[in-house]
Amino acid sequence: MVLPASMRLRGHRCFDHLHRRGQRFHGTLMVLRRVSARHSLLKHSVAAPISDRLTTTCRVAVVISSKVSKRAVVRNRLRRRLHDHLRARFEHAPEHANIWLLVSLKPGAVAEEHDLLEECDRLLIEAGLKP
Repeated sequence: MVLPASMRLRGHRCFDHLHRRGQRFHGTLMVLRRVSARHSLLKHSVAAPISDRLTTTCRVAVVISSKVSKRAVVRNRLRRRLHDHLRARFEHAPEHANIWLLVSLKPGAVAEEHDLLEECDRLLIEAGLKP
């Protein structure tokens, strides 16, 4: 299952903000960046009411380089696993509504799914986002 549109983080301005201002947490397999949300950077439909524009959940982006795997099938599978894992953690957590996360796998980060999700949880705890 894919993240609901309200949890997905998109747009180059959002990613620039995450890279410039985000606090980094390094693991052996991935890097987690955490930043306070700036809703003004989000692209919104003019027709959407303001109440719909603001999210009640944490927004998340997962980046997996082709250096992790040359095969798109493998990268997409990893991305879906991480999105599902993070959605389960934050879907009903309104206390994290004003936080944006960027998870990026390190090149050559080939590991068992269990190890990957375990490290993700460890980095979330380190970032102060208790899953």
